[in-house]
Amino acid sequence: MSDGLSPAELLRYSRHLLIPAVGEAGQLRLKNASVLLIGTGALGSPAALYLAAAGVGRLGLVDADVVDASNLQRQILHGESWIGKPKLESAAARLREVNPHITVELHPVRFTPDNAAEIASSYDILVDGSDNFPTRFLTNDTAFFQKKPLVYGAIHRFEGQAGVFAPHLGGPCYRCLLPNMPPPGSVPSCHEAGVLGVLPGIIGSLQAMETLKLILGIGTVPLGKLTCYDGLNSAFRTLKLNRDPKCRLCGDSPEITGVSNAETTASASCAFTPEHMESITTSELRTQLQGPFDGLLIDVREPDEYAVAHIEGSRLIPLKTLPEQLDSLPKDREILVHCKAGGRSAKAVQMLLDHGFTRVKNVTGGMDAWLAENQLG
Repeated sequence: MSDGLSPAELLRYSRHLLIPAVGEAGQLRLKNASVLLIGTGALGSPAALYLAAAGVGRLGLVDADVVDASNLQRQILHGESWIGKPKLESAAARLREVNPHITVELHPVRFTPDNAAEIASSYDILVDGSDNFPTRFLTNDTAFFQKKPLVYGAIHRFEGQAGVFAPHLGGPCYRCLLPNMPPPGSVPSCHEAGVLGVLPGIIGSLQAMETLKLILGIGTVPLGKLTCYDGLNSAFRTLKLNRDPKCRLCGDSPEITGVSNAETTASASCAFTPEHMESITTSELRTQLQGPFDGLLIDVREPDEYAVAHIEGSRLIPLKTLPEQLDSLPKDREILVHCKAGGRSAKAVQMLLDHGFTRVKNVTGGMDAWLAENQLG
């Protein structure tokens, strides 16, 4: 633990030192603090940038993805020259340029029930920048069992919300807001619904603000409150959220005893896969392509996505053009369909099934999972 600021740090943080509620003592608290950011995408980008600039001494980053061209509209940590490269390398380079006085620790893995406790154990605060429900549940449960604050954020098209979940400080947990996993396909992801690029900048900055307040011990921590932003109507509002005494995690008679449970182990894919739809993992696909594969691998992403990265031997048929190409596809061969994360491909598979194709499978996780396996392997 550091007990002082260097001359370079005194100059860098001079505008903080002028604030009575921060001062040199507060800046030292920031320097000695540690924050784990789960995700360096849309929300993680602005949050990480502002925490680094503010002088939070140790930032941990968790992400197994690579930079995609479609990220650059909103994920401001990354740039054109990093397309196809690991997000963590891009993020680390940018953050170290923003502030060379901090330590950036990289965890190039997906946050899972198997590694969550170990990764989070050495950090003071968790910031959730994930884009799927299983990871949100996992981040919440990990924070709960380790008695650490969770700074939450979520975005959708023109709207977002942020807050702090910390039952050990007297507030509710994420499960008090959302007790159970939403039904598959009921909530569209950013892959399907879209998001205005500036929105995560607003919500991620709110997350950074709440994180700094927690470290500095200033202001009011929004326990039991969600700050909701409506970009189209330029409006903020606060929703009150009470602790649920029947919550399966933080309630009076908890049922969840560990971070591995039905919600945290569910598929993180945005795909809605009906029970009758067959699927194949990217690992299984890789094995199948290495053998005498005589089927057809269809990529239903857009041409610009395909140009950035694609699986060798795949045939590009964007989802919107699939109906007009059905007659050209063989019904006597196996057809495997993939997209970025599994959502569009599930729709394509359903379309094929509806038109009499029987040997069709959806590639779960899509190109995201394929590239992540390449990076980890």
